[in-house]
Amino acid sequence: MLKARFAANMNRRPGLKWEDAQVRLSLRAERLGGLRWMEETGGEPVVTGREGDAFAFTDCSAESPVGRRSLCYDREALDGRKENKPKDSAMAVAARMGVELLAEDRYRALREVGEFDLATSNRLATPAEIRARGGAIFGDRRFGRVFIYRNGAASYYAARGFRAQLLA
Repeated sequence: MLKARFAANMNRRPGLKWEDAQVRLSLRAERLGGLRWMEETGGEPVVTGREGDAFAFTDCSAESPVGRRSLCYDREALDGRKENKPKDSAMAVAARMGVELLAEDRYRALREVGEFDLATSNRLATPAEIRARGGAIFGDRRFGRVFIYRNGAASYYAARGFRAQLLA
């Protein structure tokens, strides 16, 4: 499936070859579980570039991955909720699966390869100074632009999930 998606989305990583990504994956077989999880939760991962000698696999589903919605930001936020706790936190789920939440710069870079999150939003890796004040950031795309917002880390919504990236 990754190979087929790679071929169908050549614009998402100019100059990269599937064969090189496949070799890298064979050298980092421990990362396959994270890729499988990205796929199973609706992320539709695609190679979007390189970081050093690693290939970056990023969720490129049209909307926030269905299997990763309705989560607060982190364990501290989850533990701090008195009522109506979500099932988990985005940071805890990502850590268990061996992936990372997209940072703001990586999320903005997605606009270069497609239009994502026209009806949903995604939690993003939050800078420490914002998290220290109880907040967390998220992004979406509206009106042809990427917007980055903030709200409380303990909040969660049915239309907000998180996009992940895995380096292999």
